[in-house]
Amino acid sequence: MTEKMQAPVAKIIPTILEKHGDVRIDNYFWLNDRENPDVIDYLNKENDYYNALTADSKKFQTQLFDEMKSRIKEDDESVPYLYNGYYYITRFETGNDYPIYSRKKGSLEAKEEIMFNCNEMAKGQKYFQLSGLSISTDNQFATFALDVIGRRIYTLQIKNLITGEILSDRIENATGNSTWANDNKTIFYTRQDEKTLRSDKVFKHKLGTETANDKLVFFEKDDTFNVSVAKEKSKKYIVIGSSSTLTTEYRTILADNPDDKFKVFQKRVRGLEYSISHYGDSFYIVTNINKAINFKLMKTPETATSKENWTDLIPHRNDVLIEDIDIFKNYLVVSERSNGLNTIRIMPWSGKGEYYLPFEIETYTAYTTANVDFDTDILRYGYQSMATPSSVIDFNMKTKEKEIKKEQQVLGGKFDKNNYTEERIWATAADGTKVPISMVYRKGLEKTGKNPLLLYAYGSYGISMDPYFSSTRLSLLDRGFVYAIAHIRGGEDLGRQWYEDGKLLKKKNTFTDFIDCSKFVIEQKYTSAAHLYAEGGSAGGLLMGVIVNMAPQLYNGIIAQVPFVDVITTMLDDTIPLTTGEYDEWGNPNVKKYYDYMKSYSPYDNVKAQDYPNMYISTGLHDSQVQYWEPAKWVAKLRVSKKNNKLLFLDTNMDAGHGGASGRFEALKELAKEFSFLLDLEKN
Repeated sequence: MTEKMQAPVAKIIPTILEKHGDVRIDNYFWLNDRENPDVIDYLNKENDYYNALTADSKKFQTQLFDEMKSRIKEDDESVPYLYNGYYYITRFETGNDYPIYSRKKGSLEAKEEIMFNCNEMAKGQKYFQLSGLSISTDNQFATFALDVIGRRIYTLQIKNLITGEILSDRIENATGNSTWANDNKTIFYTRQDEKTLRSDKVFKHKLGTETANDKLVFFEKDDTFNVSVAKEKSKKYIVIGSSSTLTTEYRTILADNPDDKFKVFQKRVRGLEYSISHYGDSFYIVTNINKAINFKLMKTPETATSKENWTDLIPHRNDVLIEDIDIFKNYLVVSERSNGLNTIRIMPWSGKGEYYLPFEIETYTAYTTANVDFDTDILRYGYQSMATPSSVIDFNMKTKEKEIKKEQQVLGGKFDKNNYTEERIWATAADGTKVPISMVYRKGLEKTGKNPLLLYAYGSYGISMDPYFSSTRLSLLDRGFVYAIAHIRGGEDLGRQWYEDGKLLKKKNTFTDFIDCSKFVIEQKYTSAAHLYAEGGSAGGLLMGVIVNMAPQLYNGIIAQVPFVDVITTMLDDTIPLTTGEYDEWGNPNVKKYYDYMKSYSPYDNVKAQDYPNMYISTGLHDSQVQYWEPAKWVAKLRVSKKNNKLLFLDTNMDAGHGGASGRFEALKELAKEFSFLLDLEKN
């Protein structure tokens, strides 16, 4: 990296923040104003600084980009799935960034009907996202939603798929979520609060009428809940879902009677979570009722849906988490998790001959995919491992024959999965808990302590980080890196208790688990502190912020993407998207015990005068999930606090939001920046 230039220094304008008698001085609170020219100027100066110090790496970044792009099959398409008489396909064309959504009637040999060519639609846009496709029952109309800013605020529109006409019905400030009633003219859709972006309203729109006259059918008053609307796979019911971190509630109407009033399925009870699937004359319910922490499967008549009518189908087990179900005419398929691994359980409705799909290694991910057809014996599922490209497989549940419909191609002619070793190891946390780590590296790697190792984790919201294949990751593996995923508490990797033990007043387990995993890979000589790197994004960026305060000496470099690092200030501001819905995840800082606990780990509040590792921090100006000012303030504070001259970069995408750039290849440019950061550090 090039000769040092003067790093930007943000001006100090102290703001006094007081809560529970505790006073915090925030010198950079002023950055919380994207309309202020001084804020934009500061972000641009940070970008200029990053670009100047990495000028010598631009050629290498281009090389990495070209290398990663060359492995991707540009003219690619999804495995078609049959729904209501049409095969639906998503495909990409060489040289284009965006998908083409098409369908074929009745047969894959039929003429292709292009529904949406996103490459044409995205012209002239710096950001483009099409979402929420929903097809009417008569196959004539499609609702679709567009976001051209990156804040996940969509405009909902309707296309006549027969004539190609975009109808004049246009719904602003939507979430993108919509579904059709069976009359082919009634659409249910969700809208969000304009300020907080909380999905809080369900409207009903009649085709060809003024959207201003749309009827509000449900408003979620509780600001800790979000709403969604969908149609059951059986096509019999429209369902409104209300959910918070700990509690769910559903409402239903018959899809044939869209003007009926929605009925509550089972009224909300704090701590009661359930999801519903309709089949025949019954609903099937995955729920944690009666302290079933790993969930159980229950059944109830469609005419009597409150919980006193629910009966056990699969009872609760302490060592097996039920994650989801897929219902077919002759089979029930249950997605479970045991010992940190996915399992797929096939249960004939006849009650005879149930079995599990066999998987042989410990670093795989298996999951059911688009199973929209009831009357079939074919289960479609996906499979991949850290060294095995992803496959889409059709499995005949009756004959047990499987057909690989598609395996991800890794182009370039150099990839052979036999050149890589994948393994699962277990670190021991400070409290004695065993924490699994999945890893992959080139065969023949010796444990000398000198191998560069990138350790990734997330650890929040009960989201499990399953082992997965990445063709882009090969650019690190083939240059000697070990890539590892730490399955830390706060996810649901080892069941629901794993999540419970990593949130609220146990949140610090997430951070200490990661540090203990870091120490373990060093002790086992996979790497050393001089060659260990850590990466996390969003809530995983919070993790990065905590570990560099707690144990900076363990890492040579850190990548923090859109990091949530100003925990207290954000959680005290109920106008920010997501805040109120997250009290059950982090705690409500309006309550002193949660305030004190958050303050004890909040990265921004705990920056201190010490040596910090090299850090690359990225954000998006239009991010609606983690506002750009969190990483901006954090970097500004780190600049005046850190005691060494190690690299500190803030790279702000001025055109994108939480997910980064929208084009499939634009995103590779962001990845090339991260890989270049790591590989340049290894050179130096």
